[in-house]
Amino acid sequence: MSLQPDLGERLDLERKKFFLAAHAACHDRIYRYFRRRTNDPATAEDLCAEVFRIAWEKSGDEGDLSVLVLFGVARNVLRNHARSAIRSANLLSSLHKQRAERSDDSESSVREALAGLKPDEREVLLLTYWDGFTSKEVSDLLNTSATAIRMRLHRARKELSHLLETERQSEEAQR
Repeated sequence: MSLQPDLGERLDLERKKFFLAAHAACHDRIYRYFRRRTNDPATAEDLCAEVFRIAWEKSGDEGDLSVLVLFGVARNVLRNHARSAIRSANLLSSLHKQRAERSDDSESSVREALAGLKPDEREVLLLTYWDGFTSKEVSDLLNTSATAIRMRLHRARKELSHLLETERQSEEAQR
């Protein structure tokens, strides 16, 4: 048994050293680059982490991890972030417009009833009926058993029905 690391282990060690040296040399500068261009420190840190994730991948291909290369990656990451932010803002605007256009009484009463449910029950209902997942899929998503999901779904339907009936009765009493 040899005490010398094999070639693969030596290459991994060299890759780690190469990456860690690039990280130590550039992390603060790249973080400040993002911090000046984003709204909050958490976003800047997330974007910085993305740059170094990409750098780690490049380090396996014997890629250059100089300051200029890392800043080039940072510019691309920032552009992708900006495009994503624009798409999200446009989507939110579109959703708000749709909500405003579709604010008829039946929908608003269902929304109000859904808001009256416990968060776990509301989530199970929405995943099942709005998103179309099966009980098994919902159980995988929520990391619980399918039996527990079916029970939650049963209770949620029962409670939603009760809330809608109560609201319908109160509307009739107001007339």
